[in-house]
Amino acid sequence: MAKWKCSLAYSEIVSFIEQLSQSVEGKTVSSQYEVSTNAQNICQLLEETERWIDQFPPDTSSTSRFGNKSFRKWHDKLTKQAPELLRRLLPPRLCDATPELAPYLSEGFGNATRIDYGSGHELSFLVWLLCLCKVGYLEPSDSTAIVLVVFKKYLDVCRQLQRMYKLEPAGSHGVWGLDDYQFLPFYFGSAQFIGSEIAPAESISPRLICEQGDEYLYLQGIRFIMEMKSGPFFEHSRQLYDISGVPKWEKVNQGLGKMYKAEVLGKFPVVQHLLFGSLASISSSAAYRS
Repeated sequence: MAKWKCSLAYSEIVSFIEQLSQSVEGKTVSSQYEVSTNAQNICQLLEETERWIDQFPPDTSSTSRFGNKSFRKWHDKLTKQAPELLRRLLPPRLCDATPELAPYLSEGFGNATRIDYGSGHELSFLVWLLCLCKVGYLEPSDSTAIVLVVFKKYLDVCRQLQRMYKLEPAGSHGVWGLDDYQFLPFYFGSAQFIGSEIAPAESISPRLICEQGDEYLYLQGIRFIMEMKSGPFFEHSRQLYDISGVPKWEKVNQGLGKMYKAEVLGKFPVVQHLLFGSLASISSSAAYRS
């Protein structure tokens, strides 16, 4: 873990999420911002993987509450098709990056053996996006669209997988965790609220979620929790309930940024499966600068 926290990959990931957060400050999903052809192409790739879900309906013989075995069939297709998906996505000059990019994509949607999904898989997809930036497929000008178009579509696919296959929460802290499955929608989503008239206390309001849920990743995250869980919100989602008591979104955003470094990037069970190579390097960031 000490080597990881001093690595080039770690510093680039932290800088990347901070850049993405800043790019969506004060912006809603329907705001005016550039959506490049390459960002649209990534969404088409994600839409294709979403359509595969219909090919593998849930196994009705499964009696467990979590982890329907049909997810393994969907994930197996993703793993096998990932190189081809990338070959169609990338221009020929970038196709040499496929061997490194493919695992980040296939691991971004959960683990087929454990039939689970969590913030480590979300991290893998984030690294995939970072690597697409590093090879030049995505540009700094794509930052807002990466969050509000591409990442939003990724969340849609993941939530559909969770609805269909009831994936086990990976590494959940239960009531004391931020969310059973994801973290970044709340970090990025809190940035969207900066400068708005909506107060953190309103973020768990069913009325606001109904009226503006499609515009804010944070509200979409709350809406999905309310869809999947029953009972009082303060009982099953204590962290998010407490966050609603913070007076300003700037403070929420700063706190979630620190929490991501501590609870996701700083936890061995979360990052232990992350792969390293030439694009996400485990080499020391200090050594790289020298």
